[in-house]
Amino acid sequence: MKRRFKQVDVFSAKPFMGNPVGVVLDCASLTAQDMQTIARWANLSETTFVLPPEQGGDYRIRIFTPVSELPFAGHPAIGTVHAALEAGVLPSNKSDYVQECGAGLLRVRAEQSGPERHLFVEAPSATLRPIEDNELDELNAALDTDAGPTVRPQVVSVGPTWAVLDLGEADTVSMLQPKMSAITNISRAMNVTGVAVFGRERGSDVALRVRAFAPAEGVPEDPVCGSGNVCIAAFLRESGLLSSVGNFYSVSQGREVGRDGKVHLRVDVKTGAIELGGAAVTCIDGTLDC
Repeated sequence: MKRRFKQVDVFSAKPFMGNPVGVVLDCASLTAQDMQTIARWANLSETTFVLPPEQGGDYRIRIFTPVSELPFAGHPAIGTVHAALEAGVLPSNKSDYVQECGAGLLRVRAEQSGPERHLFVEAPSATLRPIEDNELDELNAALDTDAGPTVRPQVVSVGPTWAVLDLGEADTVSMLQPKMSAITNISRAMNVTGVAVFGRERGSDVALRVRAFAPAEGVPEDPVCGSGNVCIAAFLRESGLLSSVGNFYSVSQGREVGRDGKVHLRVDVKTGAIELGGAAVTCIDGTLDC
């Protein structure tokens, strides 16, 4: 049968400047193996499949990379909401929705910011552990930097797991030329998705410059990474650094790989809950025969 399909660029209102996700609608009759086959064929970092809700949510999604299923991922969650609203799967007269996914029930909100609609998804709770000295030595060698972090780096998990390092300034982040084979090895040794680094922007409308490297997952550099940014927000919260950027801040990511993504993070100072948001635009709109 023919199923509606959209390829959505996330964290950008301008086509081809964000991070693409494939969204397949009308998926009630697809098996998990069908979904994995389609995701492998689509060959995007993630493809999502929209299903009827089972636990009281407004809709349910399953998220697949070309090789495995994920419980949560940031830009697929936002891209799916955009596609579902555009296709009429979700009513446009609401601004709050509940998404069912492998990480549970997550709140999603639509906010209008001038001419742009920004979509925010509540992230799963994060767990953190300090990075050990020997791990940090290997990470610095893999990143080919001597910009030693002033705050102990952490391994942070929200489903996907990232080694998070504060490198101080945006210029340090931008000039990195990491050794991908070494990043692969240390990622596997630490059992993490990859390495997310950030530095502070000066005189800009964004607070941070972010890069995320996940060659062990087949993604040498993620152009605009939702889960990596959530992990950085959790790191800032737990390390006492959030006040330096504010509990609602924006991030630039992707310029080093020809993109120009803009990510918004909101941290509830009372509960510690983190919301991830940004714009989205459809680049491909059609059907899959499957």
